[in-house]
Amino acid sequence: DVQLQASGGGLVQAGGSLKLSCSISGFTSDDYSIGWFRQAPGKEREGIVCFRGTDGSTYYTTVLERSMRGRFLVSRDIHKKMVWLQMNSLKPEDTAVYYCAAEPSRLSRCGTRVSGNFIQSSTWYDYWGQGTQVTVSS
Repeated sequence: DVQLQASGGGLVQAGGSLKLSCSISGFTSDDYSIGWFRQAPGKEREGIVCFRGTDGSTYYTTVLERSMRGRFLVSRDIHKKMVWLQMNSLKPEDTAVYYCAAEPSRLSRCGTRVSGNFIQSSTWYDYWGQGTQVTVSS
């Protein structure tokens, strides 16, 4: 069975940093794509960034990219099957539950553009971690 586990959330003051981890198990190969999402209270789940397994490309959701540019950085270790989301200069509006999700790369839509904007939909992903709470105090 495919399983993902997100961890690393916590309470941090504005301006602080957190590094979220996502461990992946159950895929028979390294050919999978990973997406990071977040959901703030009372809001819909929104895609942040996806990492495409076929070529290692990373795509930040255009609508969030400007607010996250230089602050949110994704990385992965293929052999350890780990993906990380480094979050720096955190702001209170970053408060949310953060999720990682996975899909086989042969089905991946990571990198999809609509009207020139990179998008990411939670409906693309079949496998989800349990979420980790990030709270940023002002």
